[in-house]
Amino acid sequence: MSKKHFAPLLAVPAAMMLFHGTAHAADPVVTDTGTTSWMLTSTALVLLMVPGLAMFYGGLVRTKNVIGTMMHSFAAMVIIGVLWPVVGYSLSFGPSILGGLVGWDDKYFVLQGIDDTIMSTQIPEYVFAMFQGKFAIITPALIAGAFAERVNFKGYAFFIALWSIFVYSPICHWVWAGDGFLFNLGAKGAIDFAGGTVVHISSGITGLVAALYLGKRRGYPKNVMHPNNLTMTLVGAGLLWVGWFGFNAGSAIASNLDTARALTVTQMAAASGAFTWMVIELFHHGKATSLGVASGILAGLVAITPAAGVVQPAGALALGAIATVFCYTAILIKSKAGYDDSLDAFGVHGIGGIVGAMFLTFFIRSSWMADAAEKAGGSWTIMDQLGVQATAVGVTIAYAAIVSLVLLFIVEKTVGLRIKENDEMSGLDHSMHGEQGYGLINPN
Repeated sequence: MSKKHFAPLLAVPAAMMLFHGTAHAADPVVTDTGTTSWMLTSTALVLLMVPGLAMFYGGLVRTKNVIGTMMHSFAAMVIIGVLWPVVGYSLSFGPSILGGLVGWDDKYFVLQGIDDTIMSTQIPEYVFAMFQGKFAIITPALIAGAFAERVNFKGYAFFIALWSIFVYSPICHWVWAGDGFLFNLGAKGAIDFAGGTVVHISSGITGLVAALYLGKRRGYPKNVMHPNNLTMTLVGAGLLWVGWFGFNAGSAIASNLDTARALTVTQMAAASGAFTWMVIELFHHGKATSLGVASGILAGLVAITPAAGVVQPAGALALGAIATVFCYTAILIKSKAGYDDSLDAFGVHGIGGIVGAMFLTFFIRSSWMADAAEKAGGSWTIMDQLGVQATAVGVTIAYAAIVSLVLLFIVEKTVGLRIKENDEMSGLDHSMHGEQGYGLINPN
């Protein structure tokens, strides 16, 4: 297989293309209408995941917090939707500055310099910028699940704005930009096809840090806090599954064999994760729950996200099952440890992302390893790649945890983040938004 066929397997290949410049005037790049159409569809599918996440999270909280919780996802669409084209895209995909901490190029500021740019992948750069922008939107929205039902909306808005700039953009640059240090680590870089480290580990770790920093919901775990609408949660899980085809298969930035591979393993890992969760519950509790199925779907999808470009179907089935076992165990540990990761953002996204990024190493297709060996000068082993993956995971965990803690402290001490007791007891819907999700007088 030629060298160009391996580029998509590292991460998001078009990230590297940004730094190759536009085509010479004498040899213009022609838009590939098929690929462009697929990327437009993928962009819409990834955006669909955000209201899907709103429904997933919104159904899991108490009635008095359903609108407040769903607003966290929609606020991310609004706030990051502005920040990304203004500075986020440049910080993430511009040429390295500050020793490689982030990128920057003035032409990416408000996307002012890409009006006529057709990338080497034969799609308008606008499409790539908007596709990547949807990843930037959903990542901070995932964090909200860890501290659901106890944050003030103003503080949340400030936090995700700062987090997007100081946490998401640097990690995105390291992993997906052509001159990012994790992109170039080892023979073929740290493997993160669609966001295991960039999206799921960063958000999951941040969620854990935030849950510990803010403390438990009042009454947790003594008071039972039932989900208000599991029907809505299941619909949200279904929308996430559908949207994930754009998330993973779209990350090939192509419409070819690599796209088909990513789509296939995404489907199989999700099904494997849900099946494994059902089996565990049947043996552990004697009943298979709808929430368990939804959680298993997400565990499988999260685990396959970094691996979608390098594993074959058998590997996808294995990763979905392995991730589910680890995520199920993490949730059990949470219950015993007593910390309040409200909607298991860390238990599913953090743990699932770590499992996917690490365990993918044992299921990489042989052609990828052969190419890596050639690039390394003749030898590249599974353990070599495992070391690269462990480095990427470790760096992401450490950076996300430390910087997020600093940002949490700053926001809490300035605009405030933990909601006041009276407001928490009355619920986010009324206290933060002056509304009620279901029009009930005395929600609980």
